[in-house]
Amino acid sequence: MQCKAAKPKEKKYKIFDGDGLYLEVLPSGGKYWRMKYRAGEKEKRIALGVYPTVSLSLARDLKSRAKTKLIIGIDPVQARQIERRSLIVTQKNTLMDLALEWHEKNAPAWDAKYAQTVRHRLEKYVFPFLGNIPVKEIKPVMILGCLQKIEVTAPDMARRIKQICSQVFKYAIVTGRMEIDPSYGLEVALRKYRKSNFASISVDELPKFIHDFINYEPYLNRQTFLAIKMMLLTFVRTSELINAKWTEIDFDRKIWIIPAERMKMRSPHLVPLSIQSIEILNELKELNPSREFIFPSIPRPWKPMSKGTILVALGRMGYRNRMTGHGFRSLALGVLKEKLGYSHETADRQLAHVPKNSTDRAYDRASFLPQRIEMMQKYADYIDELIT
Repeated sequence: MQCKAAKPKEKKYKIFDGDGLYLEVLPSGGKYWRMKYRAGEKEKRIALGVYPTVSLSLARDLKSRAKTKLIIGIDPVQARQIERRSLIVTQKNTLMDLALEWHEKNAPAWDAKYAQTVRHRLEKYVFPFLGNIPVKEIKPVMILGCLQKIEVTAPDMARRIKQICSQVFKYAIVTGRMEIDPSYGLEVALRKYRKSNFASISVDELPKFIHDFINYEPYLNRQTFLAIKMMLLTFVRTSELINAKWTEIDFDRKIWIIPAERMKMRSPHLVPLSIQSIEILNELKELNPSREFIFPSIPRPWKPMSKGTILVALGRMGYRNRMTGHGFRSLALGVLKEKLGYSHETADRQLAHVPKNSTDRAYDRASFLPQRIEMMQKYADYIDELIT
């Protein structure tokens, strides 16, 4: 009743409740709860809120909490300052803040394209749902909800996003921004699926494929026909073929040197060129005499041909979902081992694969280049036999 009835005066005055708690009434009419206390040799006071928003009973409760801190040696004003700073830090440490900080620290050590891919995935799949939430407030069920939206159309991508998030949370843990990784174990709640390999015909189906390919030649753009044939003879990855430049071809040594930045394993790759491959390149040189790319885009010749060109052509030949550009790699591996008798190591090295075991990667640096030069010519001759 006293609090409610208190009227402003010319000067501020206090209504004491006891044990240091009082209501301060200002000339403006404002009423503020304060508490006096001693910390060491100094007398201090702490604000406990505005009346009537903070009632008398709540003010007494806040006073009791402050007194409890004093009993165990904690200054309540300092404790409040620490809590406020902690709140500010927490609000700044959103998942987006931490993810961008983590990305910025790691990007210099990554390939530029990979760094761009990671950031794009964060911006597309994570930030719209969880980006503005402080990392300390993120719960496993929140991340799971985000991942389940992704896995409806892209189950493999959901697992990739989970891995990225886990890396961000681990970074937050070691930098003192959170204590546990809320994404741990979430893979058990994601839908099970079987990851499929790139479609490819078998070695026994190769003669039929060659027959269909040669018969379909009149219906293909000449450059597209040569691109498929070049892929058949060199069995490089589709991206490595379509982005090939004339500067990478050493006609004297009959070697195609694919630079490290265009290789999956970020190491330069040598592709011995058979006589048949050189003939294709010479024809392409006549078709595209002044172009940077060996296989330029037809509507935009300053750019490489589309990655889907070969896949579309194979589909029109009747090999939709049965053969892909990448499928030529597994097909060639089978031919080299089953039909031509080459060792897995030699053939595998031509595919630019590296040993899976870390010890083998450290000590096995053999390139088998002389054997690969011979192998690539015999392989091209075998393809020619099938054609004729």
